[in-house]
Amino acid sequence: MDRNNQATPAASPGLSVAGKLSLVFKLLIIAPPQLALNVIRCYTLAALRGLSLRHWAQCAFIRFALRRLTARQLQYMVPPTVAVYQSWIPRRRAALAASASASDDDTNDTAWARIAARLAVDIEALPDGASSLLWLGDRHTATKFVLFFHGGGYIAPLTAGHLEWCARAYLRAGADHAAEDVAVAVLQYTLCPDAHYPAQLRQAADGLAHVLASGRVRAANLVVGGDSAGGNLTAQLLAHLLRPHPAARAVVLAEPLAGAFLVSPWLSGRTTWPGFGRNGGIDMLTPATMAQATAYMMGSAVGSYGAEVKQGNEWAMAMDLGDVAGWFTGLDQVVREVYVTAGEQEVLMDQGIGIAAAVRRGNPAVTVRLEVMKDEAHDWILLEGDKGVDGDAMKRMRAWVQGVFWP
Repeated sequence: MDRNNQATPAASPGLSVAGKLSLVFKLLIIAPPQLALNVIRCYTLAALRGLSLRHWAQCAFIRFALRRLTARQLQYMVPPTVAVYQSWIPRRRAALAASASASDDDTNDTAWARIAARLAVDIEALPDGASSLLWLGDRHTATKFVLFFHGGGYIAPLTAGHLEWCARAYLRAGADHAAEDVAVAVLQYTLCPDAHYPAQLRQAADGLAHVLASGRVRAANLVVGGDSAGGNLTAQLLAHLLRPHPAARAVVLAEPLAGAFLVSPWLSGRTTWPGFGRNGGIDMLTPATMAQATAYMMGSAVGSYGAEVKQGNEWAMAMDLGDVAGWFTGLDQVVREVYVTAGEQEVLMDQGIGIAAAVRRGNPAVTVRLEVMKDEAHDWILLEGDKGVDGDAMKRMRAWVQGVFWP
């Protein structure tokens, strides 16, 4: 049953004839040898580094898509965010119901039964008419909440893996506590090139303000966060709460947020970090991919962004500041705990380490947890979500959010 469904899925963006011909050429001619090379290189480097061999095939395929396809081609090939959500909810609910009598303890337990009972399509449109909140769990009965920003370089929509992640890490964290439930609000934001920085920050601020204005949600019971570009948007929002961006709604908190998480965060427009040299051959991201992503993110806003930087402001790319710790000083008035994860095999590793160190240095009262995992590259928890498994990254995230909500 749908609850307050106020939005219909937008169609995937159209593609010109030239764009379609280019896409066909890439898929038929470029993809086969490039994918083979990616797979061989990823597995060879993983073996040489003594790593677990899980997920590297996925990594190789994503590497091709992000490097070779344009934003429009990528969006043409996959369903938009709202459609992914509206499709996933009934499929996941049906899968849980169908396996209720099975022996698989991942679904045949009371916690998953509680989650299934609370899965319904529930979409709240935000004031700009272009963004919305997609709810997982029952927002009317939940006592703890997560505001989630999906990754994808600001060009790729939400995936089913993101929703599975939210279910396994956050809804399951609540279902394990018989007296309390967690509900997740996934922000559907406008992708590039249809909108550029700071449009997504404006939508994130609207989403946070909307959740807090509902009267059901206290900041002390709310966690915000995301992966990759979603980690970037999380850092933007935290900075915005400290120093409001003039183009986004100011949000005044009555108390600090319970927590914030940044998974494999993208926090710099530079591709000269050591991780790019060490991991550019094994990760799903490459220097060229990230340079292109930065260009998409900024678009025609490059001029105004440059003016921000000259004024000492860096909402978009915090790690490009000279004094990152100073930029985030005062964060103890905004959030109680910060969780940053990175993989030793990813190009963005240094940025995650840097943001954790800066927040810790400038805010002794904020509890900062940094995890840098040897066997992981970029956004490993999302790959676990794509496969529908409770891997190490998923379990660590669930344990962290349980510790934040029920210390």
